[in-house]
Amino acid sequence: AVAHGEGRAEFNDPAAEKRALQSGTVVMNYVDNYGDTTVTYPANPNGSPHGIAGLCNDDGRFTIMMPHPERVFRAVTNAWKPDDWLEDGPTMRMFRNARQLSLNRLPLRKSVHARF
Repeated sequence: AVAHGEGRAEFNDPAAEKRALQSGTVVMNYVDNYGDTTVTYPANPNGSPHGIAGLCNDDGRFTIMMPHPERVFRAVTNAWKPDDWLEDGPTMRMFRNARQLSLNRLPLRKSVHARF
C-alpha cells in the first residue's frame, strides 16, 4: 500500500548505488504486472531507481522498505477484495513468514526476495 509518494531509494553517488546493487542487500523490488522490475508509475509509485523497494543490512537482520504492507494485512482494510478473502489480506503471509523465521532462528538467505 502506498501511504505517500516520498519514499524512494537515493544514493550519495553512483559508486554507493553500484555497491548496493552488487552486495545482495536489495531485498525488494517494485514489479509490473509481468513480474519484471519497473521504474515507472504506477507499479513503482515513487520512481525508485532499479525498482528498489527495500534493502537490508549486510547480515540481513534489519530491513527497510518503502511499501506499507502493515496497512493492508487485514482483508477489510483493502479498497477491494475477492469474496474468498476472509480475515487475512495478501500481505499477511509476509508477516507470518518473518515470524516463523524468527521462531526457527533460521539463517537469513540473501536469495529471499519480495516483489511488490
